Amino acid sequence: MRPVPVVGWQEARAMAYDDSRFRGEPGFREEPDFRSGGVPEDAPTLGVSNQSVYTPGSYPAAGTDYSVPPTESTLGLAARRAAPSPAQLGDVFDDPEHGEPGRDRLAVHALWEMVLLLATASLLYLLRDARPEALRGAEFESLLLAGAELGLVAIAMGLTLRAGAVNLALGPIAYASALFFADNSHRGLAVTASITALVALGVGVFIAVLVVGFHVPGWAASLGVALALMAWIADQNAEQVVAGAYDPHDQALYWMLAVVLVGVVGSAVGLVRPVRRSVGRFRPVADPARRRGGGAATITGLAIAGSALLASVAGVLTALDVREVTTTENGMAAAGLATTALAVGAALIGGTSAYGRRGGVFGTVLAVAAITLLFRYSAAEKWNIAPLAVAGGAIVIGLVVTRLVETFGRPRTVADEAIEEEVWTPSTAGYGSSAQTEPDNGWSASRTGGWTSQLPARTTDEDWGVEERWGSNR
Repeated sequence: MRPVPVVGWQEARAMAYDDSRFRGEPGFREEPDFRSGGVPEDAPTLGVSNQSVYTPGSYPAAGTDYSVPPTESTLGLAARRAAPSPAQLGDVFDDPEHGEPGRDRLAVHALWEMVLLLATASLLYLLRDARPEALRGAEFESLLLAGAELGLVAIAMGLTLRAGAVNLALGPIAYASALFFADNSHRGLAVTASITALVALGVGVFIAVLVVGFHVPGWAASLGVALALMAWIADQNAEQVVAGAYDPHDQALYWMLAVVLVGVVGSAVGLVRPVRRSVGRFRPVADPARRRGGGAATITGLAIAGSALLASVAGVLTALDVREVTTTENGMAAAGLATTALAVGAALIGGTSAYGRRGGVFGTVLAVAAITLLFRYSAAEKWNIAPLAVAGGAIVIGLVVTRLVETFGRPRTVADEAIEEEVWTPSTAGYGSSAQTEPDNGWSASRTGGWTSQLPARTTDEDWGVEERWGSNR
């Protein structure tokens, strides 16, 4: 047995510990080779004559593959880790390339609806203090019916706003329905109401065809139809509901409760993720003139047609409430326009976004109650506020609410999700950790110095157990 030269062994040991290629190497193990073959010819001999070799990395952990596929780099792996999860992709409400992953935040709606509740309660208290009779008897029934009539139109307006195609013809549709019903009320309540609803539905379908068929803005198509209806109203004579027809005053409370139920249940259903995503799909996200697909067109068309149907119900209820419908050019026609403006203002103040899709639950109902109480309180105080003035102020406030909803109600951005939910974090584990998937050429001295070496502990024996480790093989 020949002794190992001291200088050559020290050089080999220095190379093993000082060369960065061996420090932290995946699969590095210090093993003597007891086999007779299978050793590469260029393996280092460490200066010994019997060719006993020291081959770092010869025996990687069994069943472990630390290589990166040839078609994928570590940068690609990091990008794949940062991609949205399947749960996030399930929240995408629109086209994947344009939509925002995540669920809408509803805290802004809850806070704003609390403000509306306080405002409504304040107006109710002021009205009770100014005119207590307004909350009793026939005046209270008239107040409830007025709220139900405006509520139906406002709910219909909110539906089209959420669909991204506002219907500005709802006010004229409601008053045209009232006029048509009063003129034909002698034919029977159920028959006349059904025919009125079918005619209004036909008008809604016509608007829907214009909007979704030619993919034009809903406000433009509905405004043209509204002007045509207002011209038709102005050419009609005043009509009166036939004597003995149904009087809704006795069931005014039930009418109001039914309207509240429709508004709240409809808004609550709109919070369901698939429904919310489908109803708001017509909302433009890039080029407004670009079609949004057959599904978006179908949902929007149904929303426009349904809004016209709700407006016709409001018109029939108005005719049964007032009993006589006037048609003066400055009266009925202007009233149709004011109803549209009030409905838009109520829907916007209620938290429905002017851009579409987003909205609360109780907001529209509370806004309608506040506007109705404001009119009665102003009449009690003899202020004589014009309906168009109230509608204009409501729209201005509603646009501010829209900005709040769009700012604080939209989903968190992808950057925020990446910061808050880190999918990949460096691991300090041994073999199999994600940190060891990086290429060798990306190592630096600073990174090497900060990692724990995988080499075995160094002994104090200067000869490092040469006789014990290597002598047995000789």
